[in-house]
Amino acid sequence: MTGLELPPAAREQIAIALTLMDAIDAQLEPLDEQLRAHAKRQPGCRALMRHYGIGPLTSVTILAELGDARRFSSSRQAVRFAGMDITVHQSDARRAPGHLSRQGPPALRWALFEAAQCARRPGSPDHDYYREAAARLGGNRACLAVARKLLKRSYHTLRELGEEALAPA
Repeated sequence: MTGLELPPAAREQIAIALTLMDAIDAQLEPLDEQLRAHAKRQPGCRALMRHYGIGPLTSVTILAELGDARRFSSSRQAVRFAGMDITVHQSDARRAPGHLSRQGPPALRWALFEAAQCARRPGSPDHDYYREAAARLGGNRACLAVARKLLKRSYHTLRELGEEALAPA
């Protein structure tokens, strides 16, 4: 901000915005620490954090939004619940490329997409799958494909834990 040539009113607006951002960050810091501590103690979150890319904050979000995985009869239903299924419009021989249905909780899709971003790293177990999908579909759609895989893994992990997945921390 110091190197820019801005009118005084614009400088004041930027200063106010930066002050507000610092105040919000200060309020969010204790909540962030509480969520991370909760994730370390809660059995379902600990189980989810064993999957590459899923950390404390994303595990809490996935568990909170997905809930009891036993209510779904298959991982496909969990994908549909999350709104990460691909809808396709097909008429005769023409088929338009699909898009996400986005029918489920946005926070769940966000957490899974953020976790899937780690597949871009060479050390990721899903890196080869990501590279192949990215070559065919592009980077964002490849991350969505990895996010669907993570959701299916999360579903199976939580379903296997049963009651313990939702036990209090």
